[in-house]
Amino acid sequence: MNRKVKRRVTIVISYLSAAAAALGVLAGVYYAQARRYERAMNNSYQHAFDEFVTAVEEVDSALQKSLYAMSPGVSGALCTEVFGKAMTAQMSLGALPFSSQELEQTAGFISRVGDYAFMLSRASAAGRELTGEEQENLRALADAAAVLALNLRGMQTDLQDGRLTLTELRRTQTTLEEPGAGAAWAGDSVRMIEQEFPEIPALIYDGPFSEHLRGQKPAALEGLAEASPEQARATAAALLAVGRGRVWFAGEVEGEIPCYSFGADDENGATLYLSLTKAGGRLLSMLSSRPVGSAAVSVEDAVETARAFLEGAGYTGMAETYHMTQGGILTVNFAYRQGEVLCYSDLAKVSVALDNGKVCGFEARGYLSAHHAREIPEAAVGEDQARAMVPESLEVLAHQLALTPSDGKYETLCHEFKCAAPDGRHYIIYVNALTGAQEKILILIEDESGALTL
Repeated sequence: MNRKVKRRVTIVISYLSAAAAALGVLAGVYYAQARRYERAMNNSYQHAFDEFVTAVEEVDSALQKSLYAMSPGVSGALCTEVFGKAMTAQMSLGALPFSSQELEQTAGFISRVGDYAFMLSRASAAGRELTGEEQENLRALADAAAVLALNLRGMQTDLQDGRLTLTELRRTQTTLEEPGAGAAWAGDSVRMIEQEFPEIPALIYDGPFSEHLRGQKPAALEGLAEASPEQARATAAALLAVGRGRVWFAGEVEGEIPCYSFGADDENGATLYLSLTKAGGRLLSMLSSRPVGSAAVSVEDAVETARAFLEGAGYTGMAETYHMTQGGILTVNFAYRQGEVLCYSDLAKVSVALDNGKVCGFEARGYLSAHHAREIPEAAVGEDQARAMVPESLEVLAHQLALTPSDGKYETLCHEFKCAAPDGRHYIIYVNALTGAQEKILILIEDESGALTL
């Protein structure tokens, strides 16, 4: 090998050695950076977990104290504390690397105990003492909270001693699906908390987690014969005023309201999607895929079109409550009126495209779920007496009787007062027509696009 070749080989080897060294340094930098990120993430998870444990322990403490409260004032304060700490626990849990399946019972318990405590705090604020059943429910919830707090404290000790890291828990679901993969004990810690969770009583109260809401059947469809797909298809064609051949069957959908799905093309080439209930063949929903152009139809005409379509679909006795315009589409909200009382639970929405004035959307899940012939009590508190619960600074613009739904789908007969404040803002104040107490206050936002309550 001559001297030039040797020199070239030496240079190549030197470059390769330098490149290898550079890659080694770069790999070391990336590794160190990854370790820093992992430590930062683990510290963040550790902080959230510590907050979660503290919040659960404070829920436990407040529940334990609530068992011995002898006055509505003390009960209300403690239940409010339970609610606040439960909300803190929920937020901390949401920041942790768990899936909803891994701590399903824990997350569900936190939600239920917080909502139940909120209901009791409202009752206590009204001066009502807790019933024996409510006290027993609090005792069972306190027992469950004590077990959860104990297990979480044990897990926290493992974290502090380095036997468990929260970053590894991001792989818990893989660990559970592939035994022997990764740190199996991380999955075991989560499983232990869930498996040792005590039985929680069936809470029946005015709230979204009440036992009475499980498996509820749509009230408006009760007792109706099941329609065949062809019968439902004929109904869909009649609603759209098109031949049956324009409507095709798209399948069946199960769920709270089992239904048939259909599609139909309009004259502009857009597709309308419809869902009709299996029980009774009632229209549940409809949506058009057509883009909407510039408005050419008045709001008044669109509202009348919506009303006519609603009645043609078999939803009679409905009254307009408010409407909203967005993206060239007017959506009108209707509620059922029984006698002189507006039933807000029985809600249906109709959307009308303002460029051609045709119905482009429909939804009646609220109506089908809630509608039935109600036995509405006589108002024990008259309008004039109820008006005394409206502050003198507000001007009453309108009044009507209404059944207002709660989160637990119970209904309260109220006097509804639409009011104006001195600054021009509008409010809706509900006064219980049986007790005369203020029930609810809403802010009514009204502009050129429609109305919205907050």
